[in-house]
Amino acid sequence: MTEQPISVTTVAEGVARIAWTPDQPVDVVRHEVAAALTGHTRVEALVDPDDESAQRVATWSGLRREGVMRGVTVEGRTVDRIVYARLATDVPVHEPEGFRALLNSFLPRKRAISQMLVRDTGGRVLLCELTYKQDWDLPGGVVEVGESPQLAVTREVEEELGLRIEAGALLLTDWLPPWSGWDDALCLVFDGGVHEPAITETIVKQTREIRSAEFCTLEQARERCADFTARRVASALANLTTGGSTYTESGGL
Repeated sequence: MTEQPISVTTVAEGVARIAWTPDQPVDVVRHEVAAALTGHTRVEALVDPDDESAQRVATWSGLRREGVMRGVTVEGRTVDRIVYARLATDVPVHEPEGFRALLNSFLPRKRAISQMLVRDTGGRVLLCELTYKQDWDLPGGVVEVGESPQLAVTREVEEELGLRIEAGALLLTDWLPPWSGWDDALCLVFDGGVHEPAITETIVKQTREIRSAEFCTLEQARERCADFTARRVASALANLTTGGSTYTESGGL
C-alpha cells in the first residue's frame, strides 16, 4: 500500500496524530496541523530523534517539543520518539508570545541548584548528612521552574532544616558536568552569614532528606564530602576573603 504523504489519525478523544513523508514542505504540514485543530483540541507528532529534518518540520509547523517518549514499538522495534504537539488554545506562532513559546519548547534547559554557605563564629561551615547519598553536602536544593535561585535556597534551608536564613550575596557559580546518571547543572552558592554554633540546636530536620547537620572544618568537609563538593566549599570560602564571586567547574579543578 502506498504511504500517504500526510496522515492525520484520531488516537484519543480530541487528540489527532499527524505523520508526514520526508519530502513534505513545512507550509503543507503547517496547513494540515491547523486543519486538524478545527476538529481536535490537540495535534501531536512522534518524531525520530535521529531525523533532524523531521524535527525542523515539526517545529516550524508550530508543534512544540514536549519531551521524549521512550520504548515505543514501531514496526516491531523498540525505539524512542520525540513528542511534538500543538493545542487549539496555544497562542498563534505569528504572535510574539506564541513564537517565544515555540522556541522555548526546544531550546536547551539546564538544571540549577542553589546552596548556602552558613558559617559559625569559629569559621566552620554547616554541612548536611543526607539520607539519599553517602556524601555530605551544603544545605540547599534544586531551583523550581520560574523560581529565583536566591529565594530557592532560603526556601530549601527553611524546609529541610527549619532555619530562616535570608540568602546574601552570590559567592560562587560552579558548573557540574554530567555524573552518575545526572545531567549537568549549575550550582549557585549564596552567603548565609555567620551564626552562633548553638544554631544547630534549633534545627528541625526534614527526616525524609536530612539525617544530621553540623558545623565542620574545611578538613572535615574534605573527609565527608565528595571531592567536587569539598572544592566548592573551599572556593566559596576563598571568595569571602576577596569579596568577589567567581566561576568554577566541578568545584574548581
